[in-house]
Formats: sequence, C-alpha cells, structure tokens
Amino acid sequence: MIPSLDPNESHPSIPSDSLPLRGWVQGLRGNNHVQFLQLRTNGKILQVVCEKEALGENLFKEIKSLPQETSLVVTGKWQENPKAPGGKELLLESLSIVGNSQDYPITPKEHGPDFLHNHRHLWLRSKRQLAIQRVRSELSFAIREFFRNDGYTLIDTPILTGSIGESAGTLFSTEYFDLGQAYLAQTGQLYLETAAFAHSKVYCFGPTFRAEKSKTKRHLTEFWMLEAETAFLGQDGNLDLQERFVKTVLKSTVERCSEDLTILERNPEPLLAYLNKPFPRVEYGEGIRILKEKGESIEWGEDINAEREQILTSHFGTAIFIQNFPRAIKAFYMKQNPNDPKTVLSADLIAPDGIGEIIGGSEREESYEKIVERLKEEGLPPEDYSWYLDLRKYGSVPHAGFGMGLERVIAWVCGLPHIRECIPFPRMIYRLTP
Repeated sequence: MIPSLDPNESHPSIPSDSLPLRGWVQGLRGNNHVQFLQLRTNGKILQVVCEKEALGENLFKEIKSLPQETSLVVTGKWQENPKAPGGKELLLESLSIVGNSQDYPITPKEHGPDFLHNHRHLWLRSKRQLAIQRVRSELSFAIREFFRNDGYTLIDTPILTGSIGESAGTLFSTEYFDLGQAYLAQTGQLYLETAAFAHSKVYCFGPTFRAEKSKTKRHLTEFWMLEAETAFLGQDGNLDLQERFVKTVLKSTVERCSEDLTILERNPEPLLAYLNKPFPRVEYGEGIRILKEKGESIEWGEDINAEREQILTSHFGTAIFIQNFPRAIKAFYMKQNPNDPKTVLSADLIAPDGIGEIIGGSEREESYEKIVERLKEEGLPPEDYSWYLDLRKYGSVPHAGFGMGLERVIAWVCGLPHIRECIPFPRMIYRLTP
C-alpha cells in the first residue's frame, strides 16, 4: 500500500540527496512495465517515471490506480529526456499520498462551457488554464515593470467612490452607511489625476466594474484595468507612450511565455509582426469615410462598434489608433480639440484579430470653466466633483492619460476567442459563481 503522509512531518523514506516534490496527479499513462505520472507542482506539469522493476509489484499496481488530483509527495533522481516537459523527468524512488481524490468531475473528456464555468474552481487546474493564468501573471508583472522602469509611482485608487467617472448607466451602487449611495469604481482615473499633480507620473492597476448588460465575448462586469496619468503631457506624447508601452509589455510577455503559448497552440509570429509596425493614427472622420467606402451605413457622430473596428484594423493591417472622437459621445474630462471644437483630444487603440479596443485615453481638460460646463451638460452636479475641480484651481497643467483592459490584451496574446477564460473567476451578467 502507498503510505499516507502527514504534510507537517518529513518522510523517512526520502533520501537525503533527493529533493521531495509536492503536487497533484494530473494524469497517468503507460503499460504494465512503466507508468508516466504527470505531476502538477507550482502550476507546471512534470513527468515522473514509475518503473515496475524498481518499485515492486504492489507499489506499481497502486500507482497505476491513482485517481486524478490525488495529492502526493514524491522523490527520485532527475534524468535528461528531451521529450519530457522541460527536458527532464524524475525517476521515481518513493511516493506518499497526502490527500485522496475520488470521482473528480473534470476529466480529459469533452465538457461544455457552462459545465466548465460551473466548475471553474477545478477547471483552473487544467493544462490550458494553467498556461493562460501564467500568461496573465507574466503580463501583469511586465506592466508593473514597465512603469517602474519609466519612473512612475503606483497609486492605489478607491474601489468605493461617490463620483461617476464614466456613464451613469453602467454603475453598480450600494448604500453607504448614512452617506447615501456609493458606487463600485468604473475607473480610478479621477483619483489618479489628483496624484499626477503630486507625483507627475502615476499609474494604478486593479479591478474595475461596469454594469453593462452585454453578453459579447469582449465584456466582463468585473475586469482589471491599467491606468496611467502624466503631468505636462499632451495628446501626441500620450499616444507615443501608449504605443511604446503596449509593444514593450507584449514582446516581453511573449518572450517569457513561449512554452505556454505552445500549449495554447498560439503562434506568436503574427502578433509580433503587428508589434513591429508603427500603429497608424487614424482620424475619427477618416475612419467614418473608410467605413462608408466599404459599404457601412454610418454617419459622423456615431460610435464605432466592434465589427467596424475589425474592418478598420483589417484595412490597415495592424493595430490602429482612432483619434479625435466627437465631443458629444465622450466623457466630460476630455480636452476640447482646439482645431475642431466638435471633437476632443482622445484616442482608442484598436487591436486586430477581432479583439477590438484595448486602450482608451485622452488629453484631459485643464480648464475649470470647461469642466464645469461639461459636468452640467452631462447632468452631473459640480459640487460632487469639488475635489476634482480643485485640480483646475491650484496650479492646473496640461496632462493626459489612458486605461487598458487587461483581459482583452491577454486574449490577444493567447489567441483566445472569449475573454471569460482570461480571468480566474469571470463575472458576467449571467454568472456570479463560483
């Protein structure tokens, strides 16, 4: 019998020159003479070779019948094998069970997306999901690395707020003690702007919430967003920063995650080809003209939806900036375009391959009077934004910023059709568990 193991005690059969590995049975394959045990440890899958001749009849028989997800401690000797994950495998010497597993519901057979998401807490252990979450981890690190290297200060902005940063129709609200309504943050931007006037170059990176009743493959109600604000920066400099940022973090992630992209069957060469080209800066009006030429029924002043974004990226053959949107369809804090008062100095970065908008940004309005005017136009009480308006009273300067949705970028890197796989526990209008 395979002995059970108290995880708080050392196992006497572990040789002093062997390193114990602790993990879970991902799978087993082999024959009556040798079994290859796939052991998941630290989020990676290692191969453990179990030879009947070395281990004996009884132990070998027990190994063959180990259920999936049984937790183990194993020891052995490493040996080279170019066909094994990482080029090495462990020749088993001893094995002890930590925790049994029976009737594991997710097996190698096919399951539908509803079943898998209902068992998301277990689905995260699958080979594909392990790879996606490692990419997410590396991309998140690369983002923080970029801003640290560029001299930006991390600012943690509030999740609960009394101010509206985006459309009032996409707010999650809750009662906040005796102070009335509070909202889950749609963006950290307004608070980040205050910090930019203190530190000049700042960013935040955390969860944001949008109560959009959307069932598209590009929307989540809870997602992670990177936002950056920079004092003394205008529209052109802001787009330069965004392009450099995206190209830097994506190239770094692809380089660090080559094994994971192989598991996901994602050829990174087309993505790298996009990143090696300049991102064209397309005027909103020019985009409308191109869409009309391609048979789209769209007029100046309308927003550009996902299908039309795809038409434009296909036209230019790479990611593009669409800039200088109509003032009427953009947020109150965006700076009015001095060359065309009907527009604002804004831009969306649109990724190809059906991913769509991954960044939205703008130069911010630094005029106190114009901000108040826009708040009133939006039906927002200026007194609720007194703290934000103070920025325009005490040393206002030109400044610009942007926000990037993490999950859409993960989908682009990994070549995934739906962003619900890009976050450990997706929240959508029809899903709140597990």
